Amino acid sequence: MAMLKMYTAMITPYDSDLQVNYERAGDIAEHLADTGSDGLVISGTTGESPVLSKEEKLKLFATVKAKVGKRVEVWAGTGSYDTQATVSLSKAAEQIGMDGLLLVAPYYNRPSQEGLYQHFKTVAESVSIPIMLYNIPSRTGTNMLPETVARLAAIENIVALKESSGNMDQLSNIKNLVPDNFLIYSGDDSLTLPMLSLGASGVVSVVSHVMGKDIKQMLETFAAGNVIQAQQLHNYLFPIFKGLFITTNPIPVKEALNLMGKDVGGLRLPLCKANDSEINQLKQLLSNYKLL
Repeated sequence: MAMLKMYTAMITPYDSDLQVNYERAGDIAEHLADTGSDGLVISGTTGESPVLSKEEKLKLFATVKAKVGKRVEVWAGTGSYDTQATVSLSKAAEQIGMDGLLLVAPYYNRPSQEGLYQHFKTVAESVSIPIMLYNIPSRTGTNMLPETVARLAAIENIVALKESSGNMDQLSNIKNLVPDNFLIYSGDDSLTLPMLSLGASGVVSVVSHVMGKDIKQMLETFAAGNVIQAQQLHNYLFPIFKGLFITTNPIPVKEALNLMGKDVGGLRLPLCKANDSEINQLKQLLSNYKLL
């Protein structure tokens, strides 16, 4: 079996004034490279992309690429609900030297399947670097259907899909429609192992911020054919897979990193700090994994 990859959807750290802390971003990127990440996705959902300016995103891309780009892949989250804005940011990310682009399905305006196809096709034709599509209906309001993914997979530089529908039948349908070299990654930590069993090529993880080595071990164990051991690792990780999503991502993972002394700052509105009950749950969770 080919190597299964773990990408991390990286958080965006802030200082006490909620300005992007670029130095800390570099430190986090190094930590993730040291703990098993094969690649980093910058300014995705976990990176609070909706509240970052274009200038902040480009500086983050350049900062992380300069820091760890010789060790791991660095992908830029450039997708939005505006095709022309996505094209502009994607071109700029390519000029910086990013290894690829993560393009979320347009949110809020809820395009048709044809609209989705034309959106991604337009962006893909504007750049030459690899593109990973991102299907997450719970956030976008639109589910990219297997037939649409298959049409897009025929475009040369659209090479992968981050699938976060949670629908295993949909994953199987996609696998039956796309070429063997089109890669599918789990977008949900807790569904990684089930998706591997259906042909996924790895995960774009959030929990890898704190449990990267264990998640990477689960992938390597599965790839080696030790399914029972992989299942045991999944069961061990399952409480933290769920516990870091007790409220809207990335609130719990940023709170967890702060509790662990990583000092990644707060969140920009409309996201806000976890409440006392959630903080107490996170403290207990981290203690259970000896992370405090």
